[in-house]
Amino acid sequence: MTSRSFKDYFSETAAAYAAFRPRYPDALFDFVASLPARRVTAWDCATGNGQAAIPLAKRFDRVIATDASAEQIAHAEPHARIGYRVALADASGIESGSIDLVTVAQALHWLEPDAFFAEARRVLGPGGAVAVWCYARPRVAADIDQVIERFYAGTLAPYWSPERGLVDQGYRSIAMPIHEVAAPVVSMASDMTLDELAGYLRTWSATRKLAEALKRDPVVEVRDELRRLWGPENERRTVTWPLHVRAGRLVADR
Repeated sequence: MTSRSFKDYFSETAAAYAAFRPRYPDALFDFVASLPARRVTAWDCATGNGQAAIPLAKRFDRVIATDASAEQIAHAEPHARIGYRVALADASGIESGSIDLVTVAQALHWLEPDAFFAEARRVLGPGGAVAVWCYARPRVAADIDQVIERFYAGTLAPYWSPERGLVDQGYRSIAMPIHEVAAPVVSMASDMTLDELAGYLRTWSATRKLAEALKRDPVVEVRDELRRLWGPENERRTVTWPLHVRAGRLVADR
């Protein structure tokens, strides 16, 4: 997040975010780790609870993981190679020229792109690279997907922040000063129970805004509708999220 406009939609539900958000696939990190000239230090900006930092630590000697939310950092998974710190995206406190890879997972839409890329350019060393990615709607099966789509694009439509449109577009509308490299087609997948999927839906910022407006949990009705389609409530079904990845080396500052 930036020093000018940090929109904190996640601190209050940091524990749920850590519990229910899906995990990224190894293929994604194999790709992004192949981009820089060396693999010494990575910066995971807007790390949340460290879901991207942990896999990066398997591929880099050191990871600096920052987030503007102290509550998110408090729920991050500890790792010997990761240094977690509270910091803004345009004021990371990282030494200039010390980073080989900068990543932003599911958070670029909350940042001021120009300020973030200026900071990325400052901290990156020779041969360094940037990778950002996002995901939107989960996919389970056609009938279940229809229920989730009505909730996502219908019920929640007035409650999504304008930035959410950038996610729906796969970040394609964001101008990025990079020499872009084609990314592989990758998706996340998680075997979830109905209650776990409901927990995930509650992590959406728009869901929380609607709950505040209604003074009740709007996911209860969605879960009841899904229960008729799901099968046994404790049955685990595969939920997938297509990932939209943009990556490359920064264009030289002029």
